[in-house]
Amino acid sequence: MSQEDELINEQTVEESAAEAQALREQLAQAQAQAAEYLDSWRRATADLSNARKRMQRELEEYRAAAAERVIEKLLPVADDVHRAFENIPADLADDDWVNGFRMIQRKLDQLLESESVSVIATAGQSFDPALHFAVSHEEAEGYEEGQIIGEVAQGYRLNDKVLRASMVRVAKGN
Repeated sequence: MSQEDELINEQTVEESAAEAQALREQLAQAQAQAAEYLDSWRRATADLSNARKRMQRELEEYRAAAAERVIEKLLPVADDVHRAFENIPADLADDDWVNGFRMIQRKLDQLLESESVSVIATAGQSFDPALHFAVSHEEAEGYEEGQIIGEVAQGYRLNDKVLRASMVRVAKGN
């Protein structure tokens, strides 16, 4: 092999090495870009999943708030129905018309119960400002300080949230 052939061969090897190095650099750049795109895709997927969960949670909160508002508007109706039955004259107590309204009262009570509405207990309880609203503080025989004497208006809670505190009379110490 001549010196000229060796020189050409050396140039070809150097060019091939330079090309290989350039290709390695391009491959490294392409791999880095692919990793960056994959990371961006994963973040976008996680963001979308979080947004869906947040929207679902907010939708449930809106529904619960709307149901709560409707229930709060029904409570005075339930109170009026209960008060009406407490004041029915004895001679009308067994009237078919009154019995029909009793059925309506039961349906209203069942509706509230099915929506997880419960009456706040007051009989024999101690006053709890989170559950009760004191309308009077009076001396009463046979009751301890802070014990509920009587209920003026029923209180209601929805699950664990107080919708309306019970209006009560509270015993005062002697």
